[in-house]
Amino acid sequence: MTTFLSPEVKAGLEAARKQSLRKGSRLRVHTGEDIYPLLDFGSNTFAVDADVAPQMRGLVDIYDGGRHLYQALIVTSTEEAGQRVFEFKRNTMAADRPALDFYAEPDRPKGLLTSQ
Repeated sequence: MTTFLSPEVKAGLEAARKQSLRKGSRLRVHTGEDIYPLLDFGSNTFAVDADVAPQMRGLVDIYDGGRHLYQALIVTSTEEAGQRVFEFKRNTMAADRPALDFYAEPDRPKGLLTSQ
């Protein structure tokens, strides 16, 4: 029995693997105007397709569909098996309301109407 695979078959298998990872995840990383699908997401790393994503540094936002999950500071990346793996220096959960130590007046206005 032989385990030899032609380069075309290897490339096809790798493309199918990447496609299944892309379809299985709704997670996306936003950097400026650019959006890249995440192939893997861990506690201190995330991975994107090395063929698609450039070298990134600085603040990025991570979304699940349209929901903002995290704001992360990425500092370094490595390339492993066709994936570019980025490491977090800081990964902060995004909040859609003020911090818990923020005191909201009970009789505060619910909205602001402007005159036209």
